[in-house]
Amino acid sequence: MRFRLLALDADGSLLDPEGQLRPRVREAVAEARRRSCEVVLCTGRRHRTARGILEALDLDGPAVVQNGVRVVDGPSGRTLRGRYLPEDLYPAVIEVVRRFGPPLVYIDSPQRDIDIVVDDAGGGHPFQQDYVASNLEVIREVDSLESKPAEPVVMVSCMADSKTLDGLEAAARRELGERIDTHHIHNKMYDGHILEVLSAKANKWNAVRTVAEELGIAPAEIFALGDDENDLPMIQGAGLGVAMANAKPAVRDAADFVTASNAEDGAAQAIERFVLGA
Repeated sequence: MRFRLLALDADGSLLDPEGQLRPRVREAVAEARRRSCEVVLCTGRRHRTARGILEALDLDGPAVVQNGVRVVDGPSGRTLRGRYLPEDLYPAVIEVVRRFGPPLVYIDSPQRDIDIVVDDAGGGHPFQQDYVASNLEVIREVDSLESKPAEPVVMVSCMADSKTLDGLEAAARRELGERIDTHHIHNKMYDGHILEVLSAKANKWNAVRTVAEELGIAPAEIFALGDDENDLPMIQGAGLGVAMANAKPAVRDAADFVTASNAEDGAAQAIERFVLGA
């Protein structure tokens, strides 16, 4: 099987434990592109924080950001496709999240200057306080989040310790059911954990599949690489799903192949073996 599209997670997969893109990984991706493979970065990051990775890999096509909610033009960040949180669900999501901490509402701003809306910039768990303090230039504070922002809502999230977020995830699942999806992720860029509540239609695989369909590429021709549970849908759906050795157990169990860790250039090893035939 010749793989025509590479769907590649960033943190924990392409990037090493220090968050760096190593030369061997960079070269493997570049060689795949030279062989006419479409490479799609698939990340939980916002475009703003993924842009450096896109530039380092010289990727100028579509990218999947914010765990599949948005497919964007890589260079500009302009949204090409969006699977936003439905407006009718927004009040219920805010209500359940607020029981566990001040909500962070991620939006898709046409001006690209604001990513997050809050109504308590200084509140919440110390993990969230540190995150907000580091992102003040892209945060808008409002009197109350009970009124939905004018912009499309990408997701509603909260940062805290793992036990608190386990409670939030259970409550959201119990009360909102199949109308939402949740991601409980260790935030690799900041201390602590983050719980994301987003549309049930939004995940990395649905976004990748949309890109592939537009390019005339079948699911069997997709190589997907990841390490966390938000990567599971694309690991399971792709023609070849590859998990990093440092991946969560559920991801390793679902994968067709487990490569070396991100401390050992595992992404490069998998691309070389299955895409480049090295």
